[in-house]
Amino acid sequence: MVPGGTPGPAGAIYEGRVVHVRHRPKRHRLSYRVFSLGLDLDRLDELDGTLRLFGHGRRALLSFRAEDHGPKDSGVGLRAWIEGLLHDIGLAAPARIEMLTYPRLFGYVFNPLTVWFCRDSNDTLRAIVYEVHNTFGDRHAYAIPVQGEDAGLVMQQAEKRFFVSPFITNTGNYRFRVRPPGQDVAVVIRHADTDGPLLDASFSGQRKPLTDRQIAATVLRHPLMTHKVVAGIHWEAARLWLKGIPFLGRPASSWRA
Repeated sequence: MVPGGTPGPAGAIYEGRVVHVRHRPKRHRLSYRVFSLGLDLDRLDELDGTLRLFGHGRRALLSFRAEDHGPKDSGVGLRAWIEGLLHDIGLAAPARIEMLTYPRLFGYVFNPLTVWFCRDSNDTLRAIVYEVHNTFGDRHAYAIPVQGEDAGLVMQQAEKRFFVSPFITNTGNYRFRVRPPGQDVAVVIRHADTDGPLLDASFSGQRKPLTDRQIAATVLRHPLMTHKVVAGIHWEAARLWLKGIPFLGRPASSWRA
């Protein structure tokens, strides 16, 4: 929403950079240029009807499919899923849900992280849901209330409960520092354990309008982005292994996550 209660744009492109910095046992850094979409969950059909290059539940240059998110094979719609997560932490159903996510590009996507911003009828941010996927097909969501913003930043934390990488222990906690979507967006996550900071991961991007012309221009700059995400994960894993960072494997408990 914008001042006065008038609905704002139903979607936007955020083009920027993902950066990961591992601090120990050996320092490792990666940086990739990527883009994400900021989408209003309740206005996907509106976007589908006004854009030729974006599709909701259909083939298009960029597309969004509900089955790429939420609990697998549950039959629960995405809004109901988010509402259930918020109910579990004592919050009312949000009036508006905006996601920051990778779209399908040429029909393919892998989303390591989708961030869901949940706002009330006054457009006040009440909760953020961090939906994490690993390359084994598992999914997990951290739903965290928003206690307020400090200079436009939201600070949150959560215990790590989900297996992400065979090079990182499944212990410790996350600290989140988030600038919600506006003219720009930033999501910074620090994973720390009893020995201190282990990994910092971040995405920051600048807002561009979600139009057919902008979609075409963005895809020309990132023609294989969603494939690059998966290729990059495996390439960085090889680099970690060559650096001698221990391969810890996948804990059996993660199979049921």
